[in-house]
Amino acid sequence: MKTAIAVRDLTKSYGTGATAVRALDKVNLDVYSGEVLLMMGPSGSGKTTLLSIMGCILRATRGSVRIGEREIVGLPERELPRIRLAHIGFVFQGFNLFPALSAGENVEVALDLKGIRGHEARRRARATLESVGLGDKYDAAPADLSGGQKQRVAVARALVGEPNIILADEPTAALDSHNGRAVMEMLCRLARTENRAVVIVTHDNRIFDYADRIVHIEDGKISEQTVAAERIQLEEATRAHSLLEQALVEGKSVLTPHV
Repeated sequence: MKTAIAVRDLTKSYGTGATAVRALDKVNLDVYSGEVLLMMGPSGSGKTTLLSIMGCILRATRGSVRIGEREIVGLPERELPRIRLAHIGFVFQGFNLFPALSAGENVEVALDLKGIRGHEARRRARATLESVGLGDKYDAAPADLSGGQKQRVAVARALVGEPNIILADEPTAALDSHNGRAVMEMLCRLARTENRAVVIVTHDNRIFDYADRIVHIEDGKISEQTVAAERIQLEEATRAHSLLEQALVEGKSVLTPHV
């Protein structure tokens, strides 16, 4: 699999001397194109800090973060917006829609930053809204949209610039189960059919089954990683073991074929 983001010995500290607080402590992590990665952990564990550094919003204290072939740690501040525009789409928990703009205009904002305006921006914004099931909401004001629709507008805004990395901070936290599933199915489809890397910070245990991998963060360190394939294999082995025990209890013979 192609590595979209490579994090090595990443440290983020706030303050200096005896009062310094280490939010991230020598974190190592690879994020792959085509996967949905969940980052979990208690409040203050460092997961949102890690997401923000990978998204070129916060600057690291030490270590390395490579997006594609580009090292971003140590880059001048003026270079970071270019990296974001070229590679990254953000989906925020609070939607962050401009209330005075229509749904379509909120999506067009991301294109305006790329210098794409006028008819082409409207065409692409409308097409992207259609792709998230909101083609009929182009002219709707955010106040007239449901929470699930607002989040899908936010997803459309993140996607319209065609980034190869999508970073989402608690995208389902404010949604009911139906809308949460719809947003997750959309993000999974983007990862698996368009080979984009999707990284989601979440506390929402309703979306665990959508993940290809789950990373647990505590005290600024990765404490555990769970791969979906390993979880599925463990479940299948446990199920097979239970069936075997049941067969033995019932006195049935279990034949093991020769290879």
